[in-house]
Amino acid sequence: MGGKITYVFLATVLVLVFGVVGMEGVLLLLTGEPAAMGMGAIAFVLPVVGAWFLWKNTVFARRANRLAAELEAEGGLPVDELRRTEGGRIDRDSADEVFARRKAETEDTPDDWRCWFRLAVAYHDARDTPRARKAMQRAITLRDAAV
Repeated sequence: MGGKITYVFLATVLVLVFGVVGMEGVLLLLTGEPAAMGMGAIAFVLPVVGAWFLWKNTVFARRANRLAAELEAEGGLPVDELRRTEGGRIDRDSADEVFARRKAETEDTPDDWRCWFRLAVAYHDARDTPRARKAMQRAITLRDAAV
């Protein structure tokens, strides 16, 4: 629950920043100076790109959470079997071992969204965020196709 509250708080702050940037864009456009007007026009593009990025990430997170809830209801969430350092960080060798098993599981059944979900978690635990996102997107696509 704490993660959701943090996400909502940060998203709200980001939307407020978009508003401030947009207002500054208006003020720059009203100056009448060509350079300032150019910066003002760009100031309108930045909130649009930022809002698109925020929307895409919010949709991704909601879909991933939906898969996690469904997998939890089935009893198929991956068990945390990773060794940790004294500081609480995941041991790299342990993460690599689990990743190898998840990768083999996914290669055996490439059309199962559950395997892709567990692979995404393994990528995340191995600190490979770009591949974790791609694996989770694949899980979402497979789950949506199955419905």
